[in-house]
Amino acid sequence: MQVKEIMTKSPRTVTPDTGLLEVVSLMCLYRYSGLPVMEGEKMVGFIAEKDVFHRLFPTLEDMMSDGLGAGDYSNMMDKYKDVVNLKVSDLMATDVITVSPNQHILQAATTMVRHKFRRIPVAEAGVLQGMLSLGDVHKAIFQANMAGSKTATPPVAVGM
Repeated sequence: MQVKEIMTKSPRTVTPDTGLLEVVSLMCLYRYSGLPVMEGEKMVGFIAEKDVFHRLFPTLEDMMSDGLGAGDYSNMMDKYKDVVNLKVSDLMATDVITVSPNQHILQAATTMVRHKFRRIPVAEAGVLQGMLSLGDVHKAIFQANMAGSKTATPPVAVGM
């Protein structure tokens, strides 16, 4: 099974000039873990939740010079308001790792696991084709192996 068979074909995108407040709102409301950054038809980066969170934490240099310790987590949380006033271009990754729409889904999943990604852009010749999540891969494998199987256990309703 190929990536193009299971990917999201029209993913939500942002531009380098998009404010982070809009991006983090999308992340929180729609549970996006990351979004491709586009300039016209060209993908120029990727912004992920981890990029936002990395900005909250002090660098090793800051910790050594300021003596920040475990008790300073409240101050780190307060920095969030400063971070969301930035633009995507201030935090986005520009060395974007992608997978091909023609790759086998397990080859794409291997790339995702190796880089600790939950979501990855699907591109061909630098042109964004879609997005793939580990959930997409898992669902496809489940359906391919368990659909119509007598060994599949039906889901159990919890909390009813």
